[in-house]
Amino acid sequence: MNLRIQAVSIDSTDPKVPADFWEKALGWRRTYEVEDEIVLEPPAGSPADGVSPDLLFLKVPERKELKNRLHLDLRPDDQAEEVQRLEALGAVRVSVGQGPEVTWVVMADPDGNEFCVLRALRSEELEAQGLVPGLDGPPA
Repeated sequence: MNLRIQAVSIDSTDPKVPADFWEKALGWRRTYEVEDEIVLEPPAGSPADGVSPDLLFLKVPERKELKNRLHLDLRPDDQAEEVQRLEALGAVRVSVGQGPEVTWVVMADPDGNEFCVLRALRSEELEAQGLVPGLDGPPA
């Protein structure tokens, strides 16, 4: 089968609000923008370019009312540092009933869309995936 996910669509009453946040949070580039639609893609030439789905922000008339049915999980090298950086960009910590024992931090972007910041992978987890700590992909 030759099928891939092209985009993850995120509804908003003002697409500029979440697009501005995610552009800064991920370091992605804005490749398309009209009044009711904004597209973010990974940096040109990066390993994720053409591989990772685009983020598509669409204008809708209604505000978000309940917990997301789909959300992004982010895997940083340093969870605490990344949570702090995202808070400085306008994200907030939220509770969706996750409890205190979980290893991830649930946050919401400035438009209220939840996402999770996972803990960093341990060395043995990286090695099990064929990755070397500090490198972005499998060894050559």
